[in-house]
Amino acid sequence: MLGNDFGRLQPPVLQRQQPSRCSLLGWSLVTRISPIFMQNKTNLTVQEAHKILKAFDCINNNTASTPNKALIREALLLTTDFSDYEILGICADTAEQGILALKSYADALGYEPNLNIGAIAGPVYIKFNPKTNLCYIDSYQGNHRGVLVSCQSAYDGGINEMYGHLPLDLFLAEA
Repeated sequence: MLGNDFGRLQPPVLQRQQPSRCSLLGWSLVTRISPIFMQNKTNLTVQEAHKILKAFDCINNNTASTPNKALIREALLLTTDFSDYEILGICADTAEQGILALKSYADALGYEPNLNIGAIAGPVYIKFNPKTNLCYIDSYQGNHRGVLVSCQSAYDGGINEMYGHLPLDLFLAEA
């Protein structure tokens, strides 16, 4: 990531439900977005989106200044348009809760993980790598709960950052 270059980045023109690869001047570009969350309602810049997401510190649980979920969703979807793919790590109280979070995030980002990963009792950690399509579940002894999103880019100007722990229910329909 080039911290001061966020303002100059332009989002990809193509936006599709499933990842689609196209060659643009020799670069491989992946674009995807869920139709439910397609609108950039506040016209965030990439720099503003990054700042919103960096408020989620992997170590500290600072929920006092957490922005609303719609703004977090918008920031994440905008930011992920500037990475090649995202690795997801989910820390949840139960396997069911973790798998539901994985499914909702994967759907929003245009991935289709194999959700047949089994279930174990107690808190869990689930990791999904869409590049290899590998997904696993393990017991988790830590206190953190939420989703870690690790943006991966192979090109200069792309975003290589980890955000989280983001809310487990960020992409679940609100009742």
